[in-house]
Amino acid sequence: MKRVSIITINYNQHRVTEELLRSVFDTNTYNEVEIIVVDNASTINPVPDWKKQFPSVRFIRSEKNLGFAGGNNLGIEQATGDYFFLVNNDTEFTAGLIQTLVDVLENNARIGIVSPKIKYFDKPAMLQYAGFTPMNYFTARNKCIGQFATDNAQFDYLTGPTGFAHGAAMMIRKEVTAKAGLMAENFFLYYEEMDWCERIKRSGYEVWVCMQAVIYHKESVSVGKTSALKEYFMNRNRLLFLRKNANVLHNIVFYIYFSLIIVPRNLIRYIMDGNPGYIPVFMRAIWWNIFHNKNSNNLGYQLN
Repeated sequence: MKRVSIITINYNQHRVTEELLRSVFDTNTYNEVEIIVVDNASTINPVPDWKKQFPSVRFIRSEKNLGFAGGNNLGIEQATGDYFFLVNNDTEFTAGLIQTLVDVLENNARIGIVSPKIKYFDKPAMLQYAGFTPMNYFTARNKCIGQFATDNAQFDYLTGPTGFAHGAAMMIRKEVTAKAGLMAENFFLYYEEMDWCERIKRSGYEVWVCMQAVIYHKESVSVGKTSALKEYFMNRNRLLFLRKNANVLHNIVFYIYFSLIIVPRNLIRYIMDGNPGYIPVFMRAIWWNIFHNKNSNNLGYQLN
């Protein structure tokens, strides 16, 4: 039996992380599992208390906030599994989740990474993710299939290759991380899993969604549904993703589209939504990409 390392990141959300751990213990029947929680420099260190509550779980405390990519990479580097199951701490497991994903990987050696069907925790009949369409590199846009639809199994036929895995839950082969590398840590937050999927595909593997495995997602617990932090990294990393993965023609067309459509649209939206303070945040995201190398580890953002 292949060993699965469940890896999750905590940042100032210890109660949410505890709910995830309890859901794993309550639903999982797969025997070869290790659970790793990386605490990303939370203001109050929850690890000593956690060790008492969950003695079978391995806790790693980082004294620096490494972001989504860096925190997961730290967990992967210390994991012992054949498969790494990276899950957001604001998810909750369902029965058979791990076994179903393992079976998919075991039955097809071409699959490098697979995500389950994702549904909203507070609206359990509603889909969040049933796969992604491929990226349109001229506009840096793609679609999340099934999002906000009531799940009547109408998308279950989509089990198979998809545009991208979903960062909230993705199981990857250990051997794939050796060939494609770990997530690029200079994304810090957002788009890192999409960049990773593109590198995984270039390494000769397929990216899949498995609609027979289900996980529930509370979404945006750590950074909030809207925040300056989210606005900065979503915009900065959209540009960075293009710089890392698109060809010259795609980049030229995209920058024209971005300048003529996206910039004025966002500026108007910030004003109309009563968030004029996001304007300098948005502009800083653009300037970062103008003045920094695509592999720069300078985040350009002061973290609290």
